[in-house]
Order: sequence, then structure tokens, then C-alpha cells
Amino acid sequence: MDTSFPAQSALGRRWHSTTFRLITAYAVIFSFSVMVLLGYIGWAVTGDMERETDVVMEWQLIYFDSMPHGELADAIHRRLEHERMHTNYYGLFKADGTHVAGDLLSMPADLPVNRLGVTLDHSLQIDGGEAAPVVRAMAERRHDGEVLVLARDLTHILRIRQTIINALVGGGILCLAAGVLGGLVLSVRQMRRLKAIRRVTQRIAQGDLGQRLPIGGRDEIDMLAHLVNHMLEEVERLMNEVKGACDGIAHDLRTPLAHVRTLLGHIAERSGSVDDVALSTLVQRARSETDALLDRFRAMLRISEIGTLQRRGGFAEVDLKVLVEEVGELYEPLAEIRSLSFAVEAEEVATIHGDRALLFEAFSNLLDNAFKFTPAGGAVRLALRQTPGGPLAEIVDNGPGIPLDERDAVLQRFYRGEGTRHLAGSGLGLSIVSAVIRVHDFTLRIGNAEPGARISIECWSRTLA
Repeated sequence: MDTSFPAQSALGRRWHSTTFRLITAYAVIFSFSVMVLLGYIGWAVTGDMERETDVVMEWQLIYFDSMPHGELADAIHRRLEHERMHTNYYGLFKADGTHVAGDLLSMPADLPVNRLGVTLDHSLQIDGGEAAPVVRAMAERRHDGEVLVLARDLTHILRIRQTIINALVGGGILCLAAGVLGGLVLSVRQMRRLKAIRRVTQRIAQGDLGQRLPIGGRDEIDMLAHLVNHMLEEVERLMNEVKGACDGIAHDLRTPLAHVRTLLGHIAERSGSVDDVALSTLVQRARSETDALLDRFRAMLRISEIGTLQRRGGFAEVDLKVLVEEVGELYEPLAEIRSLSFAVEAEEVATIHGDRALLFEAFSNLLDNAFKFTPAGGAVRLALRQTPGGPLAEIVDNGPGIPLDERDAVLQRFYRGEGTRHLAGSGLGLSIVSAVIRVHDFTLRIGNAEPGARISIECWSRTLA
């Protein structure tokens, strides 16, 4: 029996919660959406402003086209003299690229001369040694073969675009932080509800079917809790009916069986005066079978009694070292009678919270099994040691062992292994042990001692907080 849960870090448990995954997915989708939005806005704003700039430069080219050839250089010079903001650049070049007029000193490379606007990134050669800005340039070839180049500074356009993008980035970060923070705050209540549900389900898993899931949220979780509670009511009712029927049968049959055993005892006394060996043998066999049936009914009622104990109501601090030593002292004479080597190895361990009488009964049943299935001359060892998780008790023998495919089945009622059917017993000893382990929320493991069986009891609760 193993009701353990895998150990998880706090981050791992939070990641496996739906709320945390939804918030993370929301953050990723929101961030990706903002990046796409910023890219689109940057592209749209830049494209629109470039088109507006191209329209202005086309009108300027139309203006310069209307001037006679001899007046063009003077017009460019006048324009530059009256340029206060210096947002426009002009250049007039001969067909061979020689500079004629304007503050553009050289013809920009790869600039078409068909009035097509091109953005140039810091590549202009400007008069006066000024740093070349990012510009939008346009050129045309005039009728006389000269090339007129116009360029317009895009610094203010890029500044506006950067301001818009910065505002969107800042606003997006604030919205994302507010959304994630709000989601986490709103998820606190859900996480509390889920923790309460988990605590209740852990008690239910331990056998307390009277527990019910908390309700009151009026959402999907609440609807599911109502359905589960209704299911638990039906399961509890059916389990109580089955348990009541089984306990009633065991209790009702135990009394007539006791009467039958008493009658068989009287028959045995009367048959002693009759010289009939066969009759005496049959009576003795009948008495043995009746005793076996009574033992089975007592074990069944004991399992039922353990299962119906109030959860941890009678628990107290238990010193396992003292308990193990007492069990060992009780079984030392039996080991001598059966010619078994019996060793008790108990070290100091942390005290546990449990029912001492039930634990004593569980260890006794395990030693009964070990002594029963270990042949004469064999060895049985009862060990107790401290581990990082808590106290660990082991019962090891060198008997036939328990096959891997039977290790779960032997914990069920009345199960007898194929290799041990010839030995006396009811098949309920390990069922009682399993019931005690479940009450304490400990872990029972069945392993191989090569040869023999190794029964380990991890004496600490495996329920996660």
C-alpha cells in the first residue's frame, strides 16, 4: 500500500495549478500581441509620414521644374539662405555627377532619378561637415541632363514614432503588470478553495467518507463539488450497507459457531469412552475447522473495528524504539521454540504520533507471518532506524518470500499465496496490518530480501501539506 505523493517544489506545485498556467499564458499572449501591435504601428506611422514627405518633395520638384535652367541654382541658393530649421537639403549635379549647387556635395549612390522616394540612413555628404541625418530623398533628371536631388530630414518623424512606441511599451508593461497582479490577487481565493478541497479529498482517500467538499463559490468548481458530494453520499451509503451486512454476518455466525465448537467439545468427551479412532479423528478435525472459522470471523471484525476508528482521536506520542524492543522480547521465546535466529536492531528514532496498541498489533502480525513462513534454522530480523523522512521499520526473513505479482494481492482479505496454501492461516494477518497502516497514513512496502521477504513500514505521513 503506497499513498505517497511525489515531492514537488512550491514553483512546481504552482505551475501545475490552472490559475498559474492561465496567467502565464495570458502574459505570453499579451506580450506577443503588444509586440505585433508595436511593429504594425511603427510600420504604419513611418509609411504614412514617408508618403506625406514624398508629396511635399514632389511639389517642390514641380516648383523647380517651372524655373528656367539659368535660374535654378540661384533659387536653390535662396532656399538655403532662408532655411531656418534646416529640414530640407538640395543638390544640383551635372550629368557626369559634378556638383553645381546646393548643400548636398555628392550624388547619393543607388538613388533612382524617377521621382521615387528613398530613405537614406546617415549616408548623405552635407556641406559644412554636419552629421548626416536620416532623410527621405527624391531625384529627377531634367531636360538638360542635370540631376536635381531633394532630401527632407526625418528626425522629427522618427522622434514622433519613437515617442508613440515608448508610450505603448510603457502602457503595455503597466497593463501587463496590472493584469498579472490582478489575476494573482483574484486567484488567491481560488487557490485557498483548492487547498481546502485537497485537504478534504486527502481525508476521504484515507477512508473518512463522512467528509464533504466545501462549496459556496457558485462557479464550475462549486458545481463539481456538489456533484462529488452527491457521489460521496451514495458511496458512503453503499459502503455502510455492505459493511453492515458483512459485520452482521460475521457477528451472527460467530455465536452459533461457538455453540457448535462447544457441542463438538462435549462430543469429544463422550467419544473418549468409545474405542473408535475414526470418530475421534473426525471430531478433532471438525473442532479444528470450527476454530479456524472463528479465527477468521474475529479477524474480519477486528479489521472492521480498526477501519471505523475515529481518525487520530486516540493518537498520542509513541516511542517506536521501546515498542519494537517489547515486540522483540515477546517473540524471542517463540524463535527458540521454532529454532530460528531472531535479531532486534533498534536505534533511537524520532517519536511519532499514533496509536500504540494498533502499531503493536501490526508488528506482531508481521512477525507472526515471518516466523510462520521461515523454515527451521532460518533467520528473522526486526530493525528500526532513522531516515531523512522519518523512522523506518523493517521485518526481514529468509523464507520463500512474496512474488512480485502477489505483493498487492496479499494485502487483500483471505488471499493466500500459491507457495503458502499448505500452511495454516486465515489470510487476514496482512489485511489487519494494512488497515492499521491506513489509519496512521503510513506506507507499507513489500520487497525482496534475496532470499525471503522484506516488509518496510515508513512511519511518517506521506500527505502533502
